[in-house]
Amino acid sequence: MGWTAYDIPDQSGRTAVVTGANSGLGLVTARELARRGARVVLACRSTERGEAAVELIRGAVPGAELELRALDLGSLESVREFAAGFVREHQRLDLLVNNAGVMALPHVLTKDGFESQFGVNHLGHFALTGRLLPLLLDTPAARVITVSSGLHVLSNIDIADLNSERGYRRWIAYGRSKTANLLFTHELARRLAAAGSDVVAAAAHPGYASTNLQTAGVRMEGRKAAERFALLGNRIFAQPAEDGALPALFAATSSGVTPDSFTGPRVLQWRGAPARSWRAPWTLNDTAGERLWTASEELTGVHYGALSL
Repeated sequence: MGWTAYDIPDQSGRTAVVTGANSGLGLVTARELARRGARVVLACRSTERGEAAVELIRGAVPGAELELRALDLGSLESVREFAAGFVREHQRLDLLVNNAGVMALPHVLTKDGFESQFGVNHLGHFALTGRLLPLLLDTPAARVITVSSGLHVLSNIDIADLNSERGYRRWIAYGRSKTANLLFTHELARRLAAAGSDVVAAAAHPGYASTNLQTAGVRMEGRKAAERFALLGNRIFAQPAEDGALPALFAATSSGVTPDSFTGPRVLQWRGAPARSWRAPWTLNDTAGERLWTASEELTGVHYGALSL
């Protein structure tokens, strides 16, 4: 028992962008926001899968206000084009859910030459948030929710080796990217407060939720046995995506959510209703957050001028 999607307050008149909304947690997040009246922009790398997601949501929520836009977080050019089009056609942005991500992939690079997990999970969302910042600042009580992971505990970032060039270990790289999500949230919240903005930057994680993240990496490598093992783990141990999306939905919509909070499942941070979640102390380090912020601006070329300290 606890907070559920039925507790999401009315979202009528609000506009939300959900990255990675074509499947898994993003699809559930987009569907439930639309169910409560929000106009939801599904930001998806594959427009074909995005169109299928739109049909699924409309089947569950007749009359849902949906918009599909192409967004590849592994391409800074795609991020720029998405943001430019969105800002040109919209006057407000109440909610940005930085949900999309990759997990434990073999060593591959983004279109801009970044290690893929750091590039997609952190740098793509850093650039997207920065390019949408003017609309967020102009929308009363807007929120930026970034989906991290309990597995951020696997590793702190290495500011001198953000792209894992000194040696690549897929799970360490994943942990670093999820730590980067939390440091980004921490530094964004700090800068918003210094600017006197009422925009809330917060983070969430799904616990162990059954999505295609667990199988993507091994499928890329053609490791059939590992893929079957991951599917079995999902079936036995994971909670469904409908439950895994609840922490992000809570952070996005519930009253009283505070800046730089971290919401996850209540039971052992694994499953259950949303609750405040433990996070590693290094994700609350001001110096690390500022250094990552500076490096991210340099790497992406996206500068948060309104939030300069």
